[in-house]
Amino acid sequence: MVLLSSCSINRLAVRAVAGMLGGGGDSTVFTGEDDPELVGDALPFALKVYESLLEADPTNAALALSTGQAFCMYGFAFVQAPSDLLPDTEVEKQIAMRARAKKLFLRAREYVLRGMEMRRKGFRAELEKGNAAGALARAKPADIDYLYWAGASWLAAFSTDPFDMNLLVTVPLPQALLEQVLAWDDGYGGGSVHELFISFYASVPAEIGGSEQRARGHFQKALALSRGLSAGTYLSLASSVSVKNQDAAEFRDLLAKALAVNVDADPKNRLQNIISQRKARWMLDHIGDFFLAEEQQ
Repeated sequence: MVLLSSCSINRLAVRAVAGMLGGGGDSTVFTGEDDPELVGDALPFALKVYESLLEADPTNAALALSTGQAFCMYGFAFVQAPSDLLPDTEVEKQIAMRARAKKLFLRAREYVLRGMEMRRKGFRAELEKGNAAGALARAKPADIDYLYWAGASWLAAFSTDPFDMNLLVTVPLPQALLEQVLAWDDGYGGGSVHELFISFYASVPAEIGGSEQRARGHFQKALALSRGLSAGTYLSLASSVSVKNQDAAEFRDLLAKALAVNVDADPKNRLQNIISQRKARWMLDHIGDFFLAEEQQ
C-alpha cells in the first residue's frame, strides 16, 4: 500500500511538472517569444526534461504528444530553418544540419505516434501496414492534435530529404492524417494545415494529388484563416510555386507581404513569424539563387 501510494504521488508530481513546463495549451512562453536565440538556447534542455518526465511516466499520452511537439518545433525553427540560410560555401554544414533536422522530426513523430497508440490501440500497427484508412477508423475527433503533429513531423522529415525512397513511399500516410484533421476542423490551428499543404501540393507528384491549383487553393484558405497574420503563408507560396514558375515578380510581392506582417498582432505566433521574416529577407537578398533571369542582371 505504501509503495503504491508513493508511486501514485510520484506520478502526480511528474505530471504537475510536465504541465508547468508545457504551460498549458494556450501558453505563449515559447511561441510568443520575440527573441529566437533565447528560445533556441533554452529548448535543448527542455527537450531532455520532457524525455526524462516521459521516462518516469511512460503511459502519459499527453506528455508524449508534448514531447513530440517540442522536438518538431526545435527541429524546424532552430535546425532546418537556419540551414536554409547558409551560404553555398557551407554546403557540408547544411547537409549535416538537414540530416540532424530529419532525425529530430522522426523522433518527434515517434513520440506522437507513441501517445496516439496509448489512446487507440492498434493505430500504429495499421499505419505500419500502410493502411491509413484502418488507422483513422480507430481515431476520434479528440485525437486531432495527435494526427496533426504526427503528420506534420512526418512530412517535415521528408522535406529535409526528398530523395529518401523509404520515406517517399510513406508520404500518403501523413497526407491522410492531415486530410482527416481538415475533415474534422478545416480551420485547425488558424490554417496551419492549409499552410503546410501549400508547399506539399506544389512539390509532390500528380499521382498523389500534387498540383499548383491545389497549392493555391490551400494558400487562399490559409490566408483567410490566419487573417493575413502568418508570414509563413506568403513564404510557402513564394518558395514553392513562384520559384517553380520562375515568377520573380510574384516572388517579390509575396515576400514583401510576409515582411509587412505585424509580428505583435498575433502573439501566439510571434516566434514563427519572426523566423519566417528572417528567411524572407534572406531570400530577397539572394533572389539570384532562385531565378536565372535575376542572376544574369
